[in-house]
Amino acid sequence: MRILPDPAARASRRSEASNAQDLGETAAQHYRRGYALQASAHDMPQAKGAKPGMMGRMRQWWSQFIYQWQLQAMVAPGIIFMIVFNFIPIYGLVLAFKNYTVVDTISGAPWVGWENFRIILSDKYFWDSVWNTMGISAIKLSLGFVLPIILAVMIYEVPWGPFKRIVQTLTYLPHFFSWIILGGMLINWLSTNGLLNEILNFVGINASSNYLLDADKYWGIAALSDVWKEAGWGTILYLAVMAGIDPSLYEAAEMDGASKIRRIWHITIPELGTMITLNLVLSVSALFGSNLDQTLILMNTQNQPKSEVINSYVYRIGLTQGDFSYATAVGLGVSIVSVVLLVITNVVSKKINDNQSVL
Repeated sequence: MRILPDPAARASRRSEASNAQDLGETAAQHYRRGYALQASAHDMPQAKGAKPGMMGRMRQWWSQFIYQWQLQAMVAPGIIFMIVFNFIPIYGLVLAFKNYTVVDTISGAPWVGWENFRIILSDKYFWDSVWNTMGISAIKLSLGFVLPIILAVMIYEVPWGPFKRIVQTLTYLPHFFSWIILGGMLINWLSTNGLLNEILNFVGINASSNYLLDADKYWGIAALSDVWKEAGWGTILYLAVMAGIDPSLYEAAEMDGASKIRRIWHITIPELGTMITLNLVLSVSALFGSNLDQTLILMNTQNQPKSEVINSYVYRIGLTQGDFSYATAVGLGVSIVSVVLLVITNVVSKKINDNQSVL
């Protein structure tokens, strides 16, 4: 015979269920509290098919802003920094179309139109700096783009964790040294009695040159020293991507008899494809950029014909000689060319990656 529950017990359970439902509704109301004002704008009676007015959208935006004020407070310093140092200085680009001197104001300087750009096109020293920049950047791109990929794959394939961490630390370390320190080291190593000549003499090669005084060797010195400084740091993104690769892919390939090289070529490299494409796009767009710190440290009167790059040329013309309008015109022209290279490289990468953009 089935025993019926006591009526008092049933009433107690109903009361507990009711209280739990009330608590659940209270919690739901708490989580919906931030969106209450936003929803009220839509709940207001409106004509059929009418859209919220400007005031309604402003109230909706303000209510959302107030609800997220902690997040907005975190973002505010970065936004202020960008406005002050990235957007407000854009007004100074008008100097490229004016004849500005230190006694003028930006608005009071006389307009000269395209005159500064015509001077650039006929300036031999500017084109020398462009040639040097492209030469050094081409070497950096060919070595500095491929080497981090190879180094990242080699580090990833190392099975012994302590050795892997030691290699990562040693390769990351040069990135944290300023060019003041590294430049002083290079000047000492490449001098007549420096480390490089000592090593060459030790192995039987008679060497007594000061390599930084040889203009023809500067491109290689600048490119190789920059690659040495940044190659280890460039592996971080690739290692992060490889850490997310499914290990079962390697296990299946190993069971099918694939060698280590084939596993790298058919699994690791394709998985890195998006990151490789992104770095290629950014590297090509920076072809006309150059490391000003490195140049100012390593450049001297003997190697200047090969070491003068666009950034150092702009620095010398603008700050040393005080021709701010001409320097601004050079900087503006280089920036436009860099943006064009960025767009072209991105379009080409989309064609290669089945119409998928990395930017």
